[in-house]
Amino acid sequence: MSVNTELRAFFESRRQQIPAEVGAVMQRAARELADSGQADRALTVGAKAPSFALPSATGRSVELAELLADGPVVLTFYRGAWCPYCNIALRSLQRHHDAIAARGARLVAVSPQNPDESLSYAEKNELAFDVLSDLGCGTAVQYGLAFDLPDDLAAVYARAGIDLDRFNAGHPRTLPIPATYVIDRSGTIRWAFVDTDYTTRAEPADILAALDGLG
Repeated sequence: MSVNTELRAFFESRRQQIPAEVGAVMQRAARELADSGQADRALTVGAKAPSFALPSATGRSVELAELLADGPVVLTFYRGAWCPYCNIALRSLQRHHDAIAARGARLVAVSPQNPDESLSYAEKNELAFDVLSDLGCGTAVQYGLAFDLPDDLAAVYARAGIDLDRFNAGHPRTLPIPATYVIDRSGTIRWAFVDTDYTTRAEPADILAALDGLG
């Protein structure tokens, strides 16, 4: 099953459980973000990938330059472990981790949540790749992905018990647009997936095809 088939099935099963007024807030926020054109302004193929040094779930600093010294990098941005769509996407990437590694590439995932939250998620799901903390979304800003939640949607999340202030260490409103990049050893983005619709993610098969195309 493709990851987007799995995501769509989850979306359809959950949609029936969401109150109409909450659904209206979520749909309006999604429409406004899509209409903002931010996805079109995010970094894409041919751009130089901004460098970063971010803490892993275990507190180790991970630098893009060090990763690229060993081969290409698959860099994926996600909203956080509180997002069920992100969890589905990360589990799908975990299932394809060996295939990514077999192509000489490193997979890293980046979210704005604090290292403790990342560690809990990585341990629970036995992830074989680094999960990095981009507190305040500084790296996401460099990639053109960071945005602020509107007040009414932030309130919906708060009422649902999603404590973004705690998860994101005092940066509750800023999140990244979900995105995945394939970066070659020279630091150039060779493949990109950016979509403001958080219920849609990069297909692992497309990531593997992009890695195969690096030559």
